[in-house]
Amino acid sequence: MSSKPYVIDQAEARALLARIDVPQILRKLFRDLAAGHAVQPAQQLVEFPQGAGDFINYLGVLAEDGVYGVKTSPYIVREQGALVTAWTLLMSMHTGQPLLLCDAGELTTARTAATTAVAVDALAPLNASRLAIIGSGKVAQAHLHYVKGLRDWQSISVYSPSLSEDAQTRALLKAIFPGVKIADSRETALDDADVIMLCTSSAGPVIDPATLSKPALITSISTNAPRAHEVPPQNLGDMQVFCDYRLTTPGSAGEMLIATEQHGWSKDLIVGDLADLLSEKVPRPGYNRHVFFRSIGLGLEDIALANALYHLTN
Repeated sequence: MSSKPYVIDQAEARALLARIDVPQILRKLFRDLAAGHAVQPAQQLVEFPQGAGDFINYLGVLAEDGVYGVKTSPYIVREQGALVTAWTLLMSMHTGQPLLLCDAGELTTARTAATTAVAVDALAPLNASRLAIIGSGKVAQAHLHYVKGLRDWQSISVYSPSLSEDAQTRALLKAIFPGVKIADSRETALDDADVIMLCTSSAGPVIDPATLSKPALITSISTNAPRAHEVPPQNLGDMQVFCDYRLTTPGSAGEMLIATEQHGWSKDLIVGDLADLLSEKVPRPGYNRHVFFRSIGLGLEDIALANALYHLTN
C-alpha cells in the first residue's frame, strides 16, 4: 500500500524546530556515524544543460531510526538573480514508503548553525571568552542563537559591511543576545577573538588568518558558489584542520580543493571530524596555531532533523 508523506511548509518547520534540541540531535547523529549506525554518502552535484544552474542531492541513512532520505537543493539561474530552494524527503527503511516532505530552508539554516555550535563546543578552549561573527544574515543569527550559551562569553562582536545601516538586523541580533556588540570594522570584530565564526555568502576569502593577533578557532560554512571559500586556501597548511565529515568534505570544500591542487595540502592532514571528536577518537586541540573547522552540510543532518519533526507530527 502506498502512502502520502506528511508535508511541512516553511512556517510549520520553523515552529516545529523551536520545539526540539537541534544540537543534541546532531550530537547523537555524529556518534551514530562513528559507531557505524549511519551512512553518509558524498554530495551529488548535477548540472542543468546550457548553464541553467544545478542541483545538489544530500543523502543519508539513519539505521537505528529506520529512516533514510535525501535533501535536494536546486540552484536556478535567472535574469533577476539565482533562485535556491531545498526540500527534504524522509523515507521508511521498513516499509519503503515516504514519511515526510519538508521545505528544507529552515532545516538548512538550523542544522548549519547547530553543526558549527557542536564544533565550537568540541574544539574551542574551555576558557574562550571573545567571540567574533562575520556576517549578519539569518544563518549568522542562527549561529549566534546556538553558541551564545556554550562559553562564558565576555564579548560577542558581529560585523558585516551593511550592518551599521540596518537597524532591523541589529535589533534582531540584540534580541538573540542583548550584549552583542556591532563592530564598525572587520578588524575591530576580530581583535583578540578566541573564536571566529564566518557566516557569509562570499565566494572568496573574508579574513586572513595570518593577520590575527593570536591563535583562534575559525569556523567556516561558505556558500554553494563553485569552489567558494572564506579563508585563503594557502593558509590551510598553517592550521589544524577539522571538518564535519572527513570522507566527504575535502571533495566539496572550495579551499580544500584549491589547497590540494595549488598549495601541496592533502586531506590526510585533516586532524579529525565531528564523528571523531564526539566519540573521543581525537582529543581537543591545543592552540599553538589556528584551528580551522570547515562544514559543508551533510544529508544526515537534514535527515536527522526531518525525522525529529516527523515524530512531533505523528
